[in-house]
Amino acid sequence: MRFRYSAGNPQNQYSGFLFKLIFIAWVLSMTTIATGCDFQKNQSERLQRKGVRGKVEKRAGGRNISTAVDVVIARVQPLREPREYVGTTKPFRIITMRSQVEGKLLAMNIEVGDTVRQQQVIGQVDDAILKTNLNQAEAELAARQSEVGRAVNQVRNARVQLEQRRLELLQARIEAQRQQKLLESGAIAKQAAEQADTRAKTTAKAVRAAEEEIATEKQAVAAAKGRVIAQQAVVAQARERRTQARIISPIAGIVIEKLAEPGNFLQSGNEILKIADLSRVKVEVPISGLDLRKVKVGQLVQLRLDAFPNKVYPGQVKRIFPATNNRLIPVEVVIANSYQRIGSGLIARVNFAPATKPRVVIPQKAIQTKNIQDSSQDKSQGKSKENITSSFKETTFTSPGNRSTVYVVIQNDGKTKVTARTVTLGEKADGKVEVLSGLKAGERFVVNSGGKPLQDGDIVRMSIISETERAEERR
Repeated sequence: MRFRYSAGNPQNQYSGFLFKLIFIAWVLSMTTIATGCDFQKNQSERLQRKGVRGKVEKRAGGRNISTAVDVVIARVQPLREPREYVGTTKPFRIITMRSQVEGKLLAMNIEVGDTVRQQQVIGQVDDAILKTNLNQAEAELAARQSEVGRAVNQVRNARVQLEQRRLELLQARIEAQRQQKLLESGAIAKQAAEQADTRAKTTAKAVRAAEEEIATEKQAVAAAKGRVIAQQAVVAQARERRTQARIISPIAGIVIEKLAEPGNFLQSGNEILKIADLSRVKVEVPISGLDLRKVKVGQLVQLRLDAFPNKVYPGQVKRIFPATNNRLIPVEVVIANSYQRIGSGLIARVNFAPATKPRVVIPQKAIQTKNIQDSSQDKSQGKSKENITSSFKETTFTSPGNRSTVYVVIQNDGKTKVTARTVTLGEKADGKVEVLSGLKAGERFVVNSGGKPLQDGDIVRMSIISETERAEERR
């Protein structure tokens, strides 16, 4: 059938438009088919080139010429990050000095922050009244001592009189005996003999009286000596009170607070200053009840200060408080501070874990596992060839002492290669494992090969994130 085109016929115009649409659709479909064919061809060519390159990159034994690996340097470090408890340093003790006497503060020779020695004089209170009291006490003591001297003299005089009375008694008795003999012979009258006997008896009474007087004087001496002793105590007290006017440091330490200034009038008991003993420092840290079983009095601990982060201080648990605060138990740790470098108010971090022998610790992912892969197969003979390689996978350890493999990076003939190293493993924790033997600190080893298996002697290149010896020196 033939169509005649007429510009003025609407039906012919519609047919022409429809024909153009069909033609455009046919062109687009042919273009799409051609593009798809080109894509499949290019993809096939890329796969072929990749296969050829893979074959070229293969060496004898199936090892890659260069495999990018992540390398880490072996270090000695703790397996587990120790749990630390935070506290604040405090002086081992703080002494508050108070005035022991009443008077005006004349001098104060120290300021806050000054270091003082034990028995150092650091201030003076007016002691004029105390000096007067001491003089009076000493004068009274002298009077009491004079009384003792007089009493002793009286005892001495009484003894002299006693001796005289005894001599008189002896003479009186001799005379009485002589008169008695004369009376018996009839030479004298009886009255004369009786008078001699009476004189002897009277002298004997005088002797007894002298003896009693000596005893009385001795008692007076003892009483006078007692008064002297009492007054000596008064004098000593007055002297002590006067020495208390001097402000003397009872300990060696650092002045942390000054509470009085020269010119202040002090009452007995008024605070003057505070001295901190920093020969030892204590740290109070709160721990939970679950961790209390790990702590005991006398236990040795390790302590770090934020002010000196590179130094570890040994300490000892001094006290475990029985009362809790918000379910936390305060534990007091004491550390030596001979040179007084550690001040008060520093942040301290206490580790109660016992010290362990440092070992080389590596990431657990660096441990190799053996895989058997099918590298080639001869379908005509039905035989296959097995290739044993190592891959980086998470390894499960049954107990310390297991032996495994780590790939150590070495330089050989100017090339970077890996060598399989057998290592003995220890404890593991937090994705890390201890190496008991087989790997030394400072050696470099592979932790990741990008999913590619490694073999002993493979040539590798270190990735950009690998650790280098220069980076280790900067650490």
